[in-house]
Amino acid sequence: MSTAKLLSRIIKPEEVLASGSMPKEQTEIGRVLHEHTFGITSDPLTQFACVFSALVHDADHPGVPNSCLVQEKTPLAVQYQDKSVAEQHSVDLAWNLLMTESYKELRQAICPTSNELKRLRQLVVNIVMATDIMDRDLIKLRNCRWEKAFSEDTIEEGENSNRDKINRKATIVLEHLIQASDVAHTMQHWHIYQKWNERLFREMYAAYKAGRAEKNPADFWYHGELGFLDNYVIPLAKKLRNCGVFGVSSDEYLTYAIRNREEFALRGHEVVASMLEKLRQEELQPQRQKSSEPGNSH
Repeated sequence: MSTAKLLSRIIKPEEVLASGSMPKEQTEIGRVLHEHTFGITSDPLTQFACVFSALVHDADHPGVPNSCLVQEKTPLAVQYQDKSVAEQHSVDLAWNLLMTESYKELRQAICPTSNELKRLRQLVVNIVMATDIMDRDLIKLRNCRWEKAFSEDTIEEGENSNRDKINRKATIVLEHLIQASDVAHTMQHWHIYQKWNERLFREMYAAYKAGRAEKNPADFWYHGELGFLDNYVIPLAKKLRNCGVFGVSSDEYLTYAIRNREEFALRGHEVVASMLEKLRQEELQPQRQKSSEPGNSH
């Protein structure tokens, strides 16, 4: 839903044209729009790849982070050589399903040619891999690409330099779009943020209770959440704004991220205690039910 929303918020043609001189020729209008949005608005396959990637990016997620899968030496970790394990598995699972006979007509509608099918796969792989925000090599690569694409000092020569710049910026915009969507709850109203924050807490608590995580999330959640907002969410929201293609949405996302950070700083300890108490009450519920059954009274 977030990916579809951000795609719909990419600056419309009239907004682009209103910001500068009105081109006289129709082809010039198309060129201005294409370059301003780095080709995304004029490429339906790219837009489809974004939504498809968002839909499948956590397919068959095991409920624990990649670091846990690697430490446990699971078959998936071995198969993907400890690199973006869950993400690669989701891509393979979804892609293999898309390649089945059941989706033949859909494939033909999306990608009539083998080149288009190849391009769709490249887009999907790159977009889904962008949701692995813990791999240091991938982070370094993305940061370098950002600096190269959006640094005013970058100078490239050659007849394809302008096209390369546009493609590079488009790649970065798509990566940041999916990353923002992956944590979209942090950039929405406090109640939305809390709803999905609690679900993540529950997932990590379940992993801890199952012996698959060393620490109880309640012990680090308050400071961990503030650090995540400070070091990842807010900088990401600022990059969305700096991309310059999402219009007012980027300001909206940044504003909510900052507000949620301020609210969590004030109420975070209370929130964590409440989530933990709710889980403990749920754990006690089966025991209460059992003790209330006929024959168990004292």
